[in-house]
Amino acid sequence: MKINILKIVFLNLFFLTSLFANFEQDIEKLKTNSLKDKQEIVKQLAQNYGDDDRTNLLLTKMEEGELYYLETTGEFVILEKKEGNTYYSKSLLTGKELEAQDKKIFEKVKTNNKLRSIINSKLAEMNLFSKKDEKRLASSKNILKNLDKDSQELITKALAKETNGDIKEVLTEANTILQAKYSTNTEEQLLAVVQLGDYLSNQTMIALKEIINNENNQPELIKAAKSSLGSVETIRSYYAVVEKAFFGLSLGSVLLLAAIGLAITFGVMKVINMAHGEMMMIGAYTTYTLQQVMPNLMEYSILIAIPCAFIVSGIVGIIIERLVIRYLYGRPLETLLATFGISLILQQLVRTIYSPLNQEVKTPSWMSGAWEINSALSLTYNRLYIIIFAVLVFIGILLVLNKTSLGLKVRAVTQNREMAQAMGIKTSFIDAMTFGIGSGIAGIAGVALSQLTNVGPNLGQAYIVDSFMVVVFGGVGNLWGTLIGAITLGEINKFIEPVAGAVLAKVLILVFIILFIQKRPRGLFPQKGRDAQD
Repeated sequence: MKINILKIVFLNLFFLTSLFANFEQDIEKLKTNSLKDKQEIVKQLAQNYGDDDRTNLLLTKMEEGELYYLETTGEFVILEKKEGNTYYSKSLLTGKELEAQDKKIFEKVKTNNKLRSIINSKLAEMNLFSKKDEKRLASSKNILKNLDKDSQELITKALAKETNGDIKEVLTEANTILQAKYSTNTEEQLLAVVQLGDYLSNQTMIALKEIINNENNQPELIKAAKSSLGSVETIRSYYAVVEKAFFGLSLGSVLLLAAIGLAITFGVMKVINMAHGEMMMIGAYTTYTLQQVMPNLMEYSILIAIPCAFIVSGIVGIIIERLVIRYLYGRPLETLLATFGISLILQQLVRTIYSPLNQEVKTPSWMSGAWEINSALSLTYNRLYIIIFAVLVFIGILLVLNKTSLGLKVRAVTQNREMAQAMGIKTSFIDAMTFGIGSGIAGIAGVALSQLTNVGPNLGQAYIVDSFMVVVFGGVGNLWGTLIGAITLGEINKFIEPVAGAVLAKVLILVFIILFIQKRPRGLFPQKGRDAQD
């Protein structure tokens, strides 16, 4: 029994070793100067090692003109970058980064248009018949985007073998488009045109428009194409509204994160904090700094940045409150001027430390890409996560204010500062903690913003006015009002922007807020308590 197991293990190891050796030996043939021979070699590699990731990588880099081999060792390498006469590369077979070397020892695996066409065809065929579903799906989508008459045979062959429903749907759409455009059977062509009314991709719309604009087509076919195109456009218009609503919700989530801290500080201390945007900027730069300090933890950098940004921005907020704000309570205009000066100081400090140029914060792979619901609607993961994150932060703040001793004291100070002080509550401590929490939440908003835009010294200035509008619209100091105000303004902005433009949309929203305040000066949800009546 033991002998049989050892024999099986030995045979498997021998098979894998020989496979690797054969692949390594076969790609050596690519060093030939004959482009005609390379065409046959590419076909053989695709046939013999079609489901091998190394083949996919080799052919992809060969098509892109980035496949080389070293004259000194003969090793195949992938060129990563050039700096003058110095080339940086990595091994094709092992993926190991190689030392920078002079370009003279690099020999390019040359191609021409015909060879690149063959490579592209073989890559599509390899991926379309891969054992991995994700490869086949990506390949089928690529074929749909770059559809031509020559793809018909490959698509028909793939459809006969495909079992995955999602992949089959993409291939069926591609096949239907080809039938609608090139079929010589009139009935089959007409049926295909009618069936295209059930698909939503850009390729379907392009194909239908081509059929409509082709004067040689029969009137019946053109009529059917117009009907199908109208059906597709109607359905896509519905999904366009959903997409706008999603973008409005994501903008509203950012406004909520930006305004919620302002609502707390403004509601408790009656301080007009013009440096609130700079707290967001500090949170964004905290995220950038963490990525520079921990480049190997890029996937977790955003998660680590959330508590770090809260602490850093919160500490800065407490320092501002203790050194400046505490002496200006009851004088809102002076707090406005003082915090405006602080905002300028913080901006200049960041310019001195990080430079005035915008910095890019990298997005982790799990936040990249989009959730593709169908051909007409896809939701980007970064915005989706920001919406979820904003909801969690809002729930967390509600729990802190309603379920903790600190929250009870904050609400007491908000409603009646003098009475709270008479009951033994240290209002100065509550002020400092509230300002710190509000600034910390702004820092968290900066982490979210770093995933949507570049980080720069003026990052917060773009959101400070919007934050004040949200707070005033929703009702000063009311968290539910802030939530509704943020989502409402976010949605209004995204639906007006495509029609009126970004600048005019802001102006219209500002006019709307002014008119609204004329009717309801205390916002949607007025603050309750004696202080609110002052």
